Amino acid sequence: MSGGLVLAQLLNGLQYGVLLFLLAAGLTLVFGIMSFVNLAHGSLYMMGAYAAAVTQGLTGSFVLAVLAAMAVALLIGLLLEFVAVSRLYQRDHLDHVLATFGLILFFNELVRIVWGSQPYFVQVPVALQGTVDLFGFSYPSYRFAIILVGLLVAVGSWWLINRTRIGMLIRAGSVNPKMVAALGVNIQWLNAMLFGVGAMLAGLAGAMAAPILSVQSGMGEPVLITTLVVIVIGGIGSVSGAFYAALIVGTVDTLGRAFLPIWLRLVSERSFADTAGPALASMLVYVLMAVVLAWRPQGLFPTKRG
Repeated sequence: MSGGLVLAQLLNGLQYGVLLFLLAAGLTLVFGIMSFVNLAHGSLYMMGAYAAAVTQGLTGSFVLAVLAAMAVALLIGLLLEFVAVSRLYQRDHLDHVLATFGLILFFNELVRIVWGSQPYFVQVPVALQGTVDLFGFSYPSYRFAIILVGLLVAVGSWWLINRTRIGMLIRAGSVNPKMVAALGVNIQWLNAMLFGVGAMLAGLAGAMAAPILSVQSGMGEPVLITTLVVIVIGGIGSVSGAFYAALIVGTVDTLGRAFLPIWLRLVSERSFADTAGPALASMLVYVLMAVVLAWRPQGLFPTKRG
């Protein structure tokens, strides 16, 4: 096992982690702060990926594709919030689950009708098709770009939540929305803005993931499950917790899938290792979540309220 392989997988884990954070940041705003269970968040990620694929196909510009993905996801998110979600805030979480699960089915069928069942592929922009040499080690430039975008979003999210008046209102509204409304703040507008921002970040994640994944119907559900694991591990409602947990989950998942089969070959037959290794690796993040819940039910980095 070479040092270059380990470094490559660590960077892959970091890249996967920041992609998870782009999804988790938006979802934790809606789930943790607004107490709304939005299972359709993965569908917004999927619609962002499709918007990026279509826009790049029409214009040839990846920058325009990313902007289109964010705009489309934002518009869909605001429309959903106005038409359906705003009527469910005061309802039980089971109603949230049923309504947003229905939206998953709707969006999956919608993309099959519009674009068919064949996957779409987005080209990596020409400027990022090369590699970056670091200490004699080469790594794809585009994956470095994903890491950079994720870190910028993390810094921007921290600044928004902790250093702006809107962030103060968000934090106050998550603790006592009735008091904030009594002070003259339009809670409905604040909730709509939060939902829209979360949708826009999901669209950004879809656009950034499109060049390294196939864009197809149902692509949002697997990553949504992992994103929920990230939120639980980090602490529900904590954006900074979502960031740290996303890096942990991304690294654990990537290293497990890369090295667990190799380690199993040292103590078992190759056929068994090749079969059991990926299966066990896919379970690692859920085992990690179970351990965290047993040790710290509030998550590793919960918000401080009081």
